[in-house]
Parts: sequence; structure tokens; C-alpha cells
Amino acid sequence: MGSRKAYEIAFVGLKHGEHEFTYNLQDEFFNEKANELVEGMNAHVKLLLNKHKDFMLLKFQTGGTAKANCDRCGNELTTNLWDEFSIVVKLVENPEEMNAQEEDADILYIARSESHLEISDWLYEFVLLSLPTQNECGIDKEGTSLCNTDVLIKLAEMKSQADEPKVNSIWKGLEKFKDN
Repeated sequence: MGSRKAYEIAFVGLKHGEHEFTYNLQDEFFNEKANELVEGMNAHVKLLLNKHKDFMLLKFQTGGTAKANCDRCGNELTTNLWDEFSIVVKLVENPEEMNAQEEDADILYIARSESHLEISDWLYEFVLLSLPTQNECGIDKEGTSLCNTDVLIKLAEMKSQADEPKVNSIWKGLEKFKDN
């Protein structure tokens, strides 16, 4: 699905009612958008487009997996994607003016003369928003962390060193003037 046309919906020819589109997005799609931060992406997006006379309701359901690193120990792990997003697209005579006035980011105005809806930017944005904000290895059945134990030991050492009070030698000797 590297072609730009693969992410265009010709909504003029669609009958009123609900229509379903599916997209499988891999690393190539994200690399085309100049995002090197995402690797091992295997995203699935189901788009339900409900067409009415003067508007369309688009409901994006994201799923799939992506590779990530544990925020605590750095181990590579696979994270699950899941989220839902909705956008209302309204057909109007003056879309530029209406978009400038609209405060809700989930409402978009397009000209009545438009025939296609380009959704690749929404697919990109919604899949990235589906990524977990925090990635951790988790725990096993006994409640033990699955993180790299060597890294956890080093982190504990660093924390204990950071908690120790630091004595600044430039103030040493000034304590004798404290009571005067």
C-alpha cells in the first residue's frame, strides 16, 4: 500500500450508509512519513465510514503490534496497539472559512465539489496515538519483574548513591562561624 491512491476514498460514488475499509500498515508506511522512531510496526486499522447527505462520520479502530524498548531496563518487547478515534467530515460551500472558525479538532470541513478523501495523515496520526505511553516488561505469575536483573541492580545502586547526602567541601570549616 505504498501508493498515495491507496489512502484515498472516493466517497462520491458511495451510497448513503456504512462502509468498511481496512488498512494494514507496516514500517514502509511510517518511513514514507519520515518517522524513524517506529520499528517493527504491524498496525491494522478498520475504518467505518457512515455517509449521510451533508456529512460523513469516520470511525477509526486501530490494532496490531509494534516493537518497543522497556522504559525501565531497555529490553526489546512487543507492545499491543488499540484505540478508537472519530472524525466528522462536513460538506460545505466555504471550507477554509469554516475550518478556521472550528475549535473542535475532530470536525473537518471540505468543499461540496470534493470527490475524494485522503486519509493517510489520519492513519499515521491515529496509529502513533495508539502506542502505549509507557512500556514495561511486566511481571510473571509470581509477581517477579521480567526486566533485565543486571540493569535493575545497577539502577538500585545509582538510586542509593543519589539518595546519599553530598558534602560540599567548599563550606567545610564554616560551621565554626555558625554560632557567632
